[in-house]
Amino acid sequence: MSLTRRDFTRSSAITGAGVALAGSVGALATAPNALAATETETAETASEQGGHHHGVGYGPLIPDPDGILALPAGFRYEIITYSGRTRLESGEFTPSNHDGTAAFEGRRGTTLLVNNHELAGPRAQWPHPVPLAEGLVYDPAAAGGCTVVEVRRGGEVAEWVGIAGTATNCAGGSTPWGTWLTCEETEDKAGKNGFTKDHGYVFEVDPEDRRANRDPRPVKAFGRYAHEAVVIDPKRGHAYLTEDASGPNGLFYRWVPPTGFRHGRGKLRTLADDAGVLQAFKCFDSGGRYVDDLSRATRTGTVYGVDWVDVPDRDARTVSVRKQFTDGQVTRARKLEGMWWADGGAYVVSSYARKESPVQHDGQVWFYDPGRRTLTLKVLLGVNPDPAADGAFDGPDNITVSPYGGLVIAEDGEGVQHLFGATESGRTYPIARNELNIGTPEEPEYSEFTGVTFSPDGRTLFANIQTPGIMLAITGPWKRQRR
Repeated sequence: MSLTRRDFTRSSAITGAGVALAGSVGALATAPNALAATETETAETASEQGGHHHGVGYGPLIPDPDGILALPAGFRYEIITYSGRTRLESGEFTPSNHDGTAAFEGRRGTTLLVNNHELAGPRAQWPHPVPLAEGLVYDPAAAGGCTVVEVRRGGEVAEWVGIAGTATNCAGGSTPWGTWLTCEETEDKAGKNGFTKDHGYVFEVDPEDRRANRDPRPVKAFGRYAHEAVVIDPKRGHAYLTEDASGPNGLFYRWVPPTGFRHGRGKLRTLADDAGVLQAFKCFDSGGRYVDDLSRATRTGTVYGVDWVDVPDRDARTVSVRKQFTDGQVTRARKLEGMWWADGGAYVVSSYARKESPVQHDGQVWFYDPGRRTLTLKVLLGVNPDPAADGAFDGPDNITVSPYGGLVIAEDGEGVQHLFGATESGRTYPIARNELNIGTPEEPEYSEFTGVTFSPDGRTLFANIQTPGIMLAITGPWKRQRR
């Protein structure tokens, strides 16, 4: 049933101008960023206190003598995989360009991680592509895919191919039944870059059952476009998907399963190409006015009503999906990126907006409530005037909900790159800083963080430095964050 603008306007008046916050994360301050309460502390002070910190967050970040990861006092990291250095079970080097990641509880106390490798274009241009493991290849001309990383109780690590021959595997999402959905952020068709098959699909990878990953098949029912992330509503069975695209800006999608369909391991590959209904979102404000772009929201707590519009041609045979809609039919947003399902809904990131958008910003996080069919702005980062300076955050990308309260966000902005947290009331604090300079001393460059996710027991935060491709395990005195 469609939620009409009149219905939303009426419900907004009842709830108080529509500002009824959902989920567990509060509104973040703006312009350009809300710094943690610990900003005046020094690394020396924190070290003298033995890593104990009583405010928001964990205190200032202490430079790493090894030049990889700055962390608060009392925290440590371990390198799990490193492209070009660590090796797979089959002998090849770990592939590069780590991206979206999820952690699963394995057998006998192990943790299984599925790790995307965002490798675009011709396979020959990458020194460390995902190996073309027998039976696990979709398109032998493509360099991307996923590896499965097993971390054992004693610290031993094993890694193998989950899927190969896919392209630009960016984010994705875990499923309620314990598998990983990897997303291709491309629209390349067969013939481009030497590809032998069309790309721009979602694939399912099972971290436990290697046999289930043989003969990879795209979930064409989810559509073909520049996929970024996907989450599954465990109650309704709907899939929500983001698109990272511009010219025009990308869309937020919902897939409604066909009547009688039941999710589960291996079920998605049984779907017909046109199974269910793929839809794009259309927003309107509490006054019933159509919203053309999410960047229009300039205050946290903004609530939009959401309606859903059917996609005409989900496989984009002649026209890209986002270009199949005219102005006024859908709502758009630049850099729709990571998602995470929690609190009965989906947290959705828009990484930034520039001149292609009505209003510029350096990051938004929204919460979609499927029951109320509302989208609430939880995080808004104003344009960062000095990305090279440490302290301010910009360009949120991959995201997870912390077992200690609030959000943990991977930064993909300009200049300095962080993992940072946001409390339920909106205070931010640093967790880590990338210190691996892949540029020069005169012009330093730091790769984005990706794949932020906690272990099933909540004790370890896994994250990646995308270039060259390093998976890290961060441990320390985690604590419940104050509001």
